[in-house]
Amino acid sequence: MKVLSLDTSNQALSVALLEEGKMVGQVTLALKKNHSITLMPTIDYLCQACDWKPTDLERIYVAYGPGSYTGVRIAVTTAKVLAQTLGAELVAVSSLRALVPADLTGPVVALMDARRQHVYAGFYQDGEVLQPEGYYALDKVLELMTAQTSVTFVGEVAAFEATILEALPQAKILPTLPDALVLAQMSKELPVEPHALVPNYLKRVEAEEQWLMKQDSVDAGESYIQRV
Repeated sequence: MKVLSLDTSNQALSVALLEEGKMVGQVTLALKKNHSITLMPTIDYLCQACDWKPTDLERIYVAYGPGSYTGVRIAVTTAKVLAQTLGAELVAVSSLRALVPADLTGPVVALMDARRQHVYAGFYQDGEVLQPEGYYALDKVLELMTAQTSVTFVGEVAAFEATILEALPQAKILPTLPDALVLAQMSKELPVEPHALVPNYLKRVEAEEQWLMKQDSVDAGESYIQRV
């Protein structure tokens, strides 16, 4: 099976082509670029370099969140359009899970910076989920890991290293970037209908939160989308 895998859920852009589970070509750009401009040219470049036609693609893996609202939306929209246009299967994978290197063993926590000492966090051990991924205060993540004798923090961890090691001196810190190859190789998810896939933001956009704060309740009748 010929596969396209893509992740633009955060600063880095990662695109990979795989055949029968093995990498054929991959590009990762750890640059603050506009992914809406660079994603399709990157896919086109990889296909040409590997002598693949778009119609060769049989399955598309996409990181569908959490992460940057714009980045997640770009990846999901691109993947849905390609899947519908090419008749390829579409598989949605957690952006957090794709931050975990395949060879890591033991408890692993994948982090993305959500600002204001909050993070998007995923908790794993040997490929299994230990705790539901979610939007957490960093202190809560550290509290959840206090019982672990050894734990590795991956992803956007550099900014939190001092805080993590103060609370968990036994922890290991391993900064990682999104990896489209890992995204496809570790996925156990089943294909979904392209039109049914929605981004997994885990948290409302800031503008919506501010709007809701002005309402008497979240269920105040008119939704933020309707208002906008």
